[in-house]
Amino acid sequence: MITGATKNKVDDIWQRMWEGGVTNPIEVIMQLTYLMFMKSLDDKELEAENMEMLGMTAKHVFPQTEEGQAIRWSRFKDLPAEQMFDVVSQKAFPFIKTMHSDNAFAESMEDAAFGFNKPKTLEKAVSGIDELLSNYVQDADDLGDLYEYMLSKLNTAGTNGQFRTPQHIRNMMVALAGPKPGQLICDPACGTAGFLISAAESIRKNHGQEMTEEQWKTFSGEQFTGFDTDQTMVRISAMNLLLHSIDHPDIRNQDSLSRLNAIRDKFDLILANPPFTGSVDVEDIDDSLKAVVETKQTELLFVALFLRMLKLGGRCVCIVPNGVLFRSNSKAYRQLRAELVDSQRLEAIIYMPSGVFKPYSGVSTAILVFTKTDAGGTDKVWLYNMEGDGYTLDDKRDPDEKHNDIPDILERWGNLDAEEQRARTDKSFLVPKSEIVENDYDFSFNKYAETKYERIEYPPTEEILADLDDLNRQMTETPRGTAQNARKEARMTDKPNLSERK
Repeated sequence: MITGATKNKVDDIWQRMWEGGVTNPIEVIMQLTYLMFMKSLDDKELEAENMEMLGMTAKHVFPQTEEGQAIRWSRFKDLPAEQMFDVVSQKAFPFIKTMHSDNAFAESMEDAAFGFNKPKTLEKAVSGIDELLSNYVQDADDLGDLYEYMLSKLNTAGTNGQFRTPQHIRNMMVALAGPKPGQLICDPACGTAGFLISAAESIRKNHGQEMTEEQWKTFSGEQFTGFDTDQTMVRISAMNLLLHSIDHPDIRNQDSLSRLNAIRDKFDLILANPPFTGSVDVEDIDDSLKAVVETKQTELLFVALFLRMLKLGGRCVCIVPNGVLFRSNSKAYRQLRAELVDSQRLEAIIYMPSGVFKPYSGVSTAILVFTKTDAGGTDKVWLYNMEGDGYTLDDKRDPDEKHNDIPDILERWGNLDAEEQRARTDKSFLVPKSEIVENDYDFSFNKYAETKYERIEYPPTEEILADLDDLNRQMTETPRGTAQNARKEARMTDKPNLSERK
């Protein structure tokens, strides 16, 4: 876990870049990502040199020439600002764009752009990154946390269209899913790869001690797949995974809903918070998705996509807008809900409060948990009405541990047998499939919850009126009224005598 002092250093770098003209939060992250990558390449080169000193064969990152060595981080970091700017912009940056090494980040660099326009700004950024990374080079977990803190600043960048699922929500969803070693995990709308990182951390924490060499090999690469339509997000995702010791993930710049995505029956687990506003071009929608749900709405198409991409027995934990749960103005919504209940195994619906995604969105959302069976299997569906997530539900999102349902959610999820005894007046309970079908596949929480009413006794009307009369009488007889009259009389006596002035 990073310290407050480290966060302050990150904030300082951010502020200096802002002052230097790099003001778009996405661009700040991207340029810092490039610098961090350059630093990591130099660290790998140092490792290769140390191996050779020990008599071992090593693969070098940089050309073994004077020019090739001049573009290493350790060589240019102490240069004067103007000279450093020339080396990085004209030589080092073009090098990482064309190196095409064996990791996803390097492969995503083809159309990257160097965003610094002032030598002093670059100098300050290089100095700050060098100080930060020098302290974390030995600890991949802390290094990843450092980058996650940098990415958290995108929470204020809603106008740029890039949003992140809060880390505590991601971690809760991963805990619900319970990822295991060797499972193939995908986020088809990965953004900054937060879900993949949370899944990786869960596997490492809960299973790291017993994982085989083959499982660790899978972990470092093919276990994690992510797609995003924004090339910048792809680069950020790849770097985020790289800093969490996942060297070879499958991260692609791709529209998951398009016909170009032909993946089916591949993944054991899908974790996602897909875009759920707008629609897509009908002509570009894959026919297999139309077969599940006939619509242009992305929130429905993505759920259909998850079903197609999962293996039989694969599980999905995803976020959907509340409209998916109850809307009836389009048959597509009911069609999808019926698909989850009748043809798949719907396991749980967790209703989240609307403030979870503030300050950039107040939309009400829910978490769906389901397993792909293509043969039904829904028995009883667990519903939980989350009232708080440990933070205030206003734009500030300050910590609020008094209102945090997440520990309770995970505890109850781990013991669903006990949910059989819960009353419909509780936060959670089980609903049989037959009842959902009877309600025409409406997933609204209030459709199944019971409201407890308390009888309140009021005094008779004549008694209330008598009390009001008594109160009015007291008000007219107060010294306050007397004092007001006295002040009025005093003002009259203080008025000048006009006849005397004449």
